[in-house]
Amino acid sequence: MKQCMLGRLDRFIAEGGRLLLRQFGFKLTRWLRCSLFVAPWLETTQGSLSFHWIRPACNPYLTNCSILTMGNLLKVLTCTDLDQGPNFFLDFENARPMESEQETWELVNAVLRDADGILVELKNYQSANIEIRAAIADASSERLQEEAWEAVCPLVSKLKSFYDFSVRLEGALQSLLTALTCPPLTATQHLEREQALAKQFADILHFTLQFDELKMANPSIQNDFSFYRRVLQRRRIGSIDMEEVEVNSEMANKMSLFYANATPMLKKLTDVMMKFVTEARSLSIDNTTDCLSTMSSVCKVMLERPEYKNRFMNEDTAFFCLRVMVGVIILYDHVHPVGAFAKSSKIDVKGCIKVIKEQPAPSVECLLNALRYTTKHLNDEATPKHLRAMLQAN
Repeated sequence: MKQCMLGRLDRFIAEGGRLLLRQFGFKLTRWLRCSLFVAPWLETTQGSLSFHWIRPACNPYLTNCSILTMGNLLKVLTCTDLDQGPNFFLDFENARPMESEQETWELVNAVLRDADGILVELKNYQSANIEIRAAIADASSERLQEEAWEAVCPLVSKLKSFYDFSVRLEGALQSLLTALTCPPLTATQHLEREQALAKQFADILHFTLQFDELKMANPSIQNDFSFYRRVLQRRRIGSIDMEEVEVNSEMANKMSLFYANATPMLKKLTDVMMKFVTEARSLSIDNTTDCLSTMSSVCKVMLERPEYKNRFMNEDTAFFCLRVMVGVIILYDHVHPVGAFAKSSKIDVKGCIKVIKEQPAPSVECLLNALRYTTKHLNDEATPKHLRAMLQAN
């Protein structure tokens, strides 16, 4: 019996037979614990733990298992880690486009090169609160009304540039989705082979969360724009010449819908993905959601495993991975019919939250808040209680 079992173990190690292991794994694990034919011991080699097997002369069956790493052996015997998703290093720092990616990469890069400037402008946004309050307090003063109008017009022009960028970003994201979801490659194959495009997708997510964080932290944006629309309406009714106004009523209405959302860029991305899924009839929704779940898994693995994390040359890359991981969870939750928190979800939300909480608390609270307040299905009855508990605010 033991010889038969050992023969099966040897067949697995030699041929990599996963199905064979699943059939006999429990018996093998149980037998190996008490076997007198195999003696294990631990040895430290260059800082790593190795698992050695002694193969006595009386045991000719273990011909291919002289040395195995302990982690891989346990993974093999328990089958707990074989199907946990993609496991490769996505080089966010050095990814360069291949010839097949070049056209899409250049199109998207023409948009993304302006992203940092948009964030700087938004971060330095100075409200016209003082002028607006003075104008509201004394509505009969034409001087105060004109001062408030002159103060708010440049700000609305700046808000228009943010809105215009979101429209450009929409086109860039559509191009990336087309490239990263087209058959016959799987989501994992796309992201592993087309790393420059995967990096651009990550850049869009990173920008989106940063933009929305800054926007939510500045309620004056909505106040300034509301005042502008009221004055614009009064001037139009009063037949005052509005030809020189950069943001007319039609554009103001479009911008109003954009800024009415607490997270306008995220809403834009969600709408783009839903439109893409609806219009791309040759693709199922799984092509898109698999891209998101694969990206979350890759980011989580790179943050969990020292052999990957130690390859980061820039200390900001780890937080970049965290933000991207959160971004794809939120998008997945909005795009997938049952969301990211359901038991059937392909995203390991529990593992992702654990990785986030292992980072310094002040730096990741904004990411936890994003999961708490910008996801769609967190508070559904189908969401496991332990996931809701993990995201409860202290």
